[in-house]
Amino acid sequence: MISMSNAIFVLFASILVFSMTPGLAFFYGGLVSAKNVVNTMISIFSICGIGILLFIGCGYGLCFSGNHLGIIGNFHHFFLAGVNLMKPFGVTHIPLGVYLIFQLMFALVTPALFVGATVGRMKFNYFITFVCVWTLVVYYPLVHIVWSPAGLLAQHGLLDFAGGTVVHINAGITALVLSILLGKRSRPSKDDDHYNLPWILLGTTFLWIGWYGFNAGSALGINHVALQAFMTTTIATASAMVSWMILETIHGNHPDMVGICTGALCGLVGITPAAGYVTDIGAVLIGILCTLVSFIYITFIKPHLKYDDPLDAFGCHGVSGIIGSVLVGIFATRRVNPSIHENGLLYGGGWHLLGIQFGGTLFTIIFVAVMTWVCAKLIALMIPMRVSKQAEDMGLDQSEHGESVDYTVRNIRDLELYRNEFKGQLSHLYHDQK
Repeated sequence: MISMSNAIFVLFASILVFSMTPGLAFFYGGLVSAKNVVNTMISIFSICGIGILLFIGCGYGLCFSGNHLGIIGNFHHFFLAGVNLMKPFGVTHIPLGVYLIFQLMFALVTPALFVGATVGRMKFNYFITFVCVWTLVVYYPLVHIVWSPAGLLAQHGLLDFAGGTVVHINAGITALVLSILLGKRSRPSKDDDHYNLPWILLGTTFLWIGWYGFNAGSALGINHVALQAFMTTTIATASAMVSWMILETIHGNHPDMVGICTGALCGLVGITPAAGYVTDIGAVLIGILCTLVSFIYITFIKPHLKYDDPLDAFGCHGVSGIIGSVLVGIFATRRVNPSIHENGLLYGGGWHLLGIQFGGTLFTIIFVAVMTWVCAKLIALMIPMRVSKQAEDMGLDQSEHGESVDYTVRNIRDLELYRNEFKGQLSHLYHDQK
């Protein structure tokens, strides 16, 4: 028997998760310099089209159909051939098609997260090719490993409620590997002001709202676990945001827009693997601890390392994702979610679950790092990975797409071609400058 109320709930959650991808485009677009805004936003939004076709074409089968060594599924449902979309799925009895749509949205936002590590340097055709290959050989296998009942880590009891390993550690480690392989920007400090602070806040808002679909929706129904996931998501994000504000005030005398939004994002990332397993006080502590570690890493450790991750994709998603995943082994409790087999360390469960979480997190880091490095290197044999220095100095908006984010204001070529039409405005501008 299909539960229509649960189906409607998960469909609505899917819409919220989808909004995270364009929301991330605004968040990253506001953070980058003006000459790379279009490239950053196109890179993210193009994944919506690519990711949908890949997941419907073969992704569902590779993630959830069949099993090979606990690592990957099969190709039996090419473009969903033979899939009964109305078949009841799981204990919440939603249609299988609804669960498929929900998982599809995760497949879109995950590769979009590592765009923050590549801005201003990566050729667009390389990026598109990499996303396709990476999705097939890194993302889909990891989904199967963690979320398929027959998956390798699922069989060992790893808990990942909404994507700490599958989404955030995965994207964060990928960002780290790509930023190392790409090398540093030629002039990382010049012309690098954030393009638009309101866009950063707008993007963070879209992400926060979408995260309720991400986390609460992972309960796959309207129940007490969904309600608890909604609460813990809210509480962890608030505690993380306030913690970052305090840390910035202590370290730099004042909080700023980028820092406040980064703190909120660290809380969202950190609570993701634990949202449906922990209490409210557990959410507070997870938000604080994830923010503290990410702040220390970004502020004090990263400047001494020889890689260039312009938007701290690893420092935020990777670091907070790792901490959040491990903390599940401390704060998870059957009082919140009776479906889990054992409590975390703090609730009398001993060290066993903590060991599983640590081992599963370590496995994810190694698997993603190795596979991403291999993919990136093999693709680079056929397609150049990095743009030329001239193209980088010009900005990828112009060199890769022939566009400018502020077309009527910044496109000097148009001012030269149509100087007569701009005469009045230009004279006013020159007068103001004098």
